[in-house]
Amino acid sequence: MAEKQTAMTEAVYYILLSLQKPNHGYGIIQDTMDLTAGRLELGAGTLYGAINTLLDKEWIRLYSEDKQSRKKKQYIITEDGKWMLRQEMKRLNELLENGKRMLGQEIISEEAVKMEVEPQEDAFKQETTVTAGAGKGVANEEVQVVF
Repeated sequence: MAEKQTAMTEAVYYILLSLQKPNHGYGIIQDTMDLTAGRLELGAGTLYGAINTLLDKEWIRLYSEDKQSRKKKQYIITEDGKWMLRQEMKRLNELLENGKRMLGQEIISEEAVKMEVEPQEDAFKQETTVTAGAGKGVANEEVQVVF
């Protein structure tokens, strides 16, 4: 029986990707922003919490520390971290392949996925006409409501 693997958080995944070469916290944030085209911005709390966890698991190690000025630390991925990253990539690929197989599609284009996942702005626009004041002595007033 195959050993169960728990999913890696997106933050941990991108931190490990960013540490293929020595890097510091701000560099990891920048790499993640670049890799995700700005979709994911790691906050300092998330970043340093994950770094401490990864250090404890020995998936990364301290590469260097500038003890002068700001005490900037650089980290790098370990062999265990590289192995875990490869396992996560296999898991993610399996998810994607199973999704394609179940949807009966060889390739899901980014545009098709975008159109299905992100509703068009006008899809929720609805116009309603409300007639108010239809009673005695009150003029009828039509109000168009768009939501």
